[in-house]
Amino acid sequence: MTPFQTLTARLIRSVPFSEQTKHLEFEVLNLPRFGFVAGQWLSLKAKNPDGEEITRAYSIASPPSDGNRFALCLNRVQDGFMSNFLCDLKEGAEIRCQGPFGDFILRPPLRDTLFIATGTGIAPFRSMLHWLFPSEEETMEDGGPRPSNGDSTGHPRHQGRQLWLLFGSRYEKDIYYHDEFLRLAQAHANFHYRPTLSRGGPNWQGLRGYVQEHVRGILQDRTDLHAYICGLDKMIKANRDLLKSLGCDRKAIRYEKYD
Repeated sequence: MTPFQTLTARLIRSVPFSEQTKHLEFEVLNLPRFGFVAGQWLSLKAKNPDGEEITRAYSIASPPSDGNRFALCLNRVQDGFMSNFLCDLKEGAEIRCQGPFGDFILRPPLRDTLFIATGTGIAPFRSMLHWLFPSEEETMEDGGPRPSNGDSTGHPRHQGRQLWLLFGSRYEKDIYYHDEFLRLAQAHANFHYRPTLSRGGPNWQGLRGYVQEHVRGILQDRTDLHAYICGLDKMIKANRDLLKSLGCDRKAIRYEKYD
């Protein structure tokens, strides 16, 4: 595991997903390579108007590479200093952070896997999935082209396992990175993307309802999968209880709460 470091990062790109949500890309200063494991998080620090140092944790939303960049995906929290501070940052601004931290990471050996996310809980799964299915550009950044976008032996990182992403949102505009995941599913037959909307409009053609309503259909009586869940506590509890009731080993169910 990479030891944590104290870092200074510069915002190089800020992309609004909505009035409340942003994708932020940073480069780490004075460090040629920032190492982390897909699924880990950073602790960001800033001083509020009273001079008090505020620290908040955010999952890294980009895959590890040989570069010095990372991305975050976050919501504005009403009356929350840090989330609004970050969303209001201008490109070129700098911020202090520490990390990487956390053990919400892929556990070997890789099995068929179900990823369950709601809202900005998608961040660590974007990191994991782009690491498992690197693009040619990401593979080049990670040390040069390899056979099958894989490891040094030429085996793909995903090992041909069946991987499902069950991603819940209220409205279609809130399905962050939607086009990315559609392209990933088109390019890889073993990646199955399942967005579901609890308040989808009449033109929505995908799944409807909450994520836990679609778990049983994905498992189809299988209990040997790994499951990773990220989002708010209520959603996590509902899915953990469901997975255990369907016969999944509790040790194969990992989660990270955002509240």
